[in-house]
Amino acid sequence: MPELPEVEVTRLGLLPHLAGRRVTGVRWSNRRLRRPMPRRLLREWIENGVITTIDRRAKYLLVRMQGGAVLVVHLGMTGRLGIFAAPSPGARHDHLCLRLDNDREVRFNDSRRFGSITVWPADEAGRLEEEFAAGLGIEPFSEHFNAANLLALAEKRRLPVKSFLMDSRIIAGIGNIYASEILHAAGLHPLTPVNRIHRQQWQQVVTTGRAILEEAIRAGGSTIADFLDASGQPGYFQLRLRVYGRGDLPCPDCGRIIEKTVLAGRATFFCPGCQPLPRE
Repeated sequence: MPELPEVEVTRLGLLPHLAGRRVTGVRWSNRRLRRPMPRRLLREWIENGVITTIDRRAKYLLVRMQGGAVLVVHLGMTGRLGIFAAPSPGARHDHLCLRLDNDREVRFNDSRRFGSITVWPADEAGRLEEEFAAGLGIEPFSEHFNAANLLALAEKRRLPVKSFLMDSRIIAGIGNIYASEILHAAGLHPLTPVNRIHRQQWQQVVTTGRAILEEAIRAGGSTIADFLDASGQPGYFQLRLRVYGRGDLPCPDCGRIIEKTVLAGRATFFCPGCQPLPRE
């Protein structure tokens, strides 16, 4: 599933092509995504509207229209957005296409159809965005992502730190790949109960977490889960992964064999040398 860096890479790739452009036409497939396609709202609020900017919140893209409406896109597991010349043929799993006033098209392709398309009408967008934001946690690039806040959020919880990092109601946008990489860089075992992590360790999570996410964005994201950016190019951060997907290989830091376990149904990789499990 695309995580925060992949979604941010997509946003950065789309923004120069979409800002200021008018949507002259909208079409969609007859296949259902995670939610039904909001056909009436697309016609009413997106078609003939002008795109002003694109924001990101957690793993969602918010395409903002001049009149105040917002097109909300979630990539799901295999979704991607790309820019194409209007005469070029579409692909099998294209589910939404926005025709622009420069004979280019934005196409949303999703082979597994776990993504979603939502429209917030202009007269409801403020309220709907507040409700949406209320269900999401701290953004890793915001000032609220700091050791003091993480310590306070973890104080009365006993869940494993990897589950804590991946809970979008606590921290927004960190998924399986980057949680594994952040914990390795911070020297924390993924099963460590969060109420046993002290402030200095949380500062390591903050510092290394931001650095890893920033590096992943610069590298164009990861090709894990078939990720491609807005121009159709793969990301290369997977070449820099230190533990994720490297089970039974030596740790690049200490040489111990990287182990794989399953936590909350997700493959979890860690180095027993660099990330010892705290004793009870």
